Amino acid sequence: MTNSRAEKPAQAHGYPIDPVPFTSVKVTDSFWGQRLKASREVTIPLAFSKCEETGRYLNFINAAHPNDTIKVGGLSFDDTDVYKTIEGASYLLQTYPDKQLERYIDSVLVIVAAAQEPDGYLYTSRTMNPKHPHQWAGSRRWEKVEELSHEFYNLGHMIEGAIAHYQATGKRNFLDIAVKYADCVCREIGGNPGQLTLVPGHQIAEMALAKLYLVTGDRKYLDQAKFFLDKRGHTSRRDAYSQAHKPVTEQDEAVGHAVRAAYMYAGMADVAALTGDSAYIHAIDRIWDNIVGKKYYITGGIGATSNGEAFGANYELPNMSAYCETCAAIGNVYVNHRLFLLHGDSKYYDVLERTLYNGLISGVSLDGGGFFYPNPLESAGQHQRQPWFGCACCPSNICRFIPSLPGYIYAVKDRDVYVNLFMSNTVRLDIAGKQVSISQNTTYPWNGDIDLTVDRNKAGRFRMMIRIPGWVRNRPVPSDLYTYADNKRPLYSVTVNGKTVDGTLQNGYLSIDRNWKKGDRVEIHFDMEPRTVKADSRVEADRGRIAVERGPIVYCAEWPDNDFDVLSVLVNRHPHFKVEEDREMLYGINKLVTDAQALKYGDDGRLAADDVKLTLIPYYAWAHRGPGKMAVWLPQEVNAANPVLPSTLATGGKLSASRPSPSLSAVNDRLLPKDVNDRSLPYYHWWPAKNTVEWIIYEFPGAKEVRGSTVYWYDDAPWGGCRVPDSWRILYRDAYGEWQPVKDADNYGTAKGTGNTVNFSPVKTSAVKLEVVQPADNSSGVFEWELF
Repeated sequence: MTNSRAEKPAQAHGYPIDPVPFTSVKVTDSFWGQRLKASREVTIPLAFSKCEETGRYLNFINAAHPNDTIKVGGLSFDDTDVYKTIEGASYLLQTYPDKQLERYIDSVLVIVAAAQEPDGYLYTSRTMNPKHPHQWAGSRRWEKVEELSHEFYNLGHMIEGAIAHYQATGKRNFLDIAVKYADCVCREIGGNPGQLTLVPGHQIAEMALAKLYLVTGDRKYLDQAKFFLDKRGHTSRRDAYSQAHKPVTEQDEAVGHAVRAAYMYAGMADVAALTGDSAYIHAIDRIWDNIVGKKYYITGGIGATSNGEAFGANYELPNMSAYCETCAAIGNVYVNHRLFLLHGDSKYYDVLERTLYNGLISGVSLDGGGFFYPNPLESAGQHQRQPWFGCACCPSNICRFIPSLPGYIYAVKDRDVYVNLFMSNTVRLDIAGKQVSISQNTTYPWNGDIDLTVDRNKAGRFRMMIRIPGWVRNRPVPSDLYTYADNKRPLYSVTVNGKTVDGTLQNGYLSIDRNWKKGDRVEIHFDMEPRTVKADSRVEADRGRIAVERGPIVYCAEWPDNDFDVLSVLVNRHPHFKVEEDREMLYGINKLVTDAQALKYGDDGRLAADDVKLTLIPYYAWAHRGPGKMAVWLPQEVNAANPVLPSTLATGGKLSASRPSPSLSAVNDRLLPKDVNDRSLPYYHWWPAKNTVEWIIYEFPGAKEVRGSTVYWYDDAPWGGCRVPDSWRILYRDAYGEWQPVKDADNYGTAKGTGNTVNFSPVKTSAVKLEVVQPADNSSGVFEWELF
């Protein structure tokens, strides 16, 4: 192994279209420049510090000096947080050279290298204490790799990080580690005598091995990636959760854990493109059609349900309970990028761009130091950004993705140059072995004007392929899942040196074929105005509602900008939006303002409608100003509206509980589950306590008469840890301040998905307590607790 810089091998034959590597692009954009700055100054230093604080580095040190007394804790994939953070830092080194950062990474890699076993195996959860490894690791290598050990998953992230580091620095010190582990896997796993036939429990090795083939030119890595995919559905692991319910070439629907799925689909696209295997091409095309046509959120998110962090059924796209994991959005970008490189159709970039500007960057705060794991499309205030997670896959994934953005802007095929994303940058291109330099200037996504200037051209004649986004061509997504509802017809124009370019679009691209000269200028204009979107009627959660977007940005209504309950709003049938630029707010945004009505019931039960000004902000910027209500899909039909309800005994009470939590407000938010399977609403729980007596108290400003109570239990079986209680009762505070059980209670029910009502003899009291006996092996939770 050597730390010296090395000559890079000739790249293996790759995709039909070649991506322009991140090393060739320098982003100078204000919108993305702010994100890159936050990543450089906050996110990546934070991630490295967390690797230190949480023992990630110590795991490698311990693995270099194994001992039977070391207690192996954490998660079996904790190693990947180190690999992913190095990957992100490596991308940044291209745009922001930093010798100190480079030396820090090298010092970490010394620790990583020391942990590697002689034959290349590197998995600290086993190596640091082989006799007593991590509880998910199994008793020997690969024993639990199809379940929870994540040995191949660790390999995948190691390879991805090592390649980025190699490409950014020219050094092989990380790449040699990854090659050595990949060679170990290739020797031990396969279809030959003496090898084990196993597939990854959590996919990503497939796409990483395909990339390793491209970098090294060694075909065995691509063959190993294809082996892992070919054998899926043929080993002992055969469940839909891990996309192993049938062979991958027979699959036609996105199912199971959304991150695992997206990584596998990216690997399938790699194999399809790099081998030309038609069965793989047809399979990944079918799955993509299913996602974009039936399982794709307007914000670009995928993965509808927290039950298994998974895709739901077709058209199952709830809003408040939408999981839309940040990692899944990143995986969705990977899939669509690869499918573009395979097919050359702009529709994949239409999906990629929507995901990128909405459901992906929503996962990290604007300052780079707060994170979302799920990215819901509606909130009653229960969602808050977190400074980190014990399972840190999303923050560390953001670490590696944001700095990789320059590699997604352009692509080249022969003498075609694809301009896929719009942001200010300079790029050096290789066209038929000749150098071309282009600069792009724009304030996209806030307006639709883009200038491209040819700064240098040694290649002579080539075609510039300008992507005309679907949102300009009146198609929000490349399916019928969402359509524009406002009958507008935006226009676009493209000029070269002031002369209009006409032509028929080819796969969503306007081509300009000419002998380019230095100083040639392409000016692009997209009409960019607010648009309203409706969903297919089969999406139950969005019936009677609209979403609002402008250009690639999806908007939402959030509580700090509106002095009424944003969940009670009713948007006008033909809304008109005013665009207001605010360069100070949320690092600079364009707000949208429109007339609407806020609905509420008076204490007399009559419905009232107040005229209001509704202000919308970009969805990616929500939850920066404290917890509160937010909605992307806004009612436009009365039957979809949620008027504010009149005050009740419960809403007038002050809440406290045996285990304080911000989620306690859920128990009197008056949001009720629709049925036994509805887990879309805010709830309060006592997790992780089990086999305990817990309580919630309502305290009133004065004595109130109470004669009954209704409880809606939260139970997330079979995946979660909450179940209905073993028993419960209602108590009241007597005149002496003592708790007394109510008398003549008729029924303490524990049914799921419905109200459990108990009637009792009326009491006059200043406080009421709900006392719960939890099950021996589970916690309990409450959607709503009503009093009457």
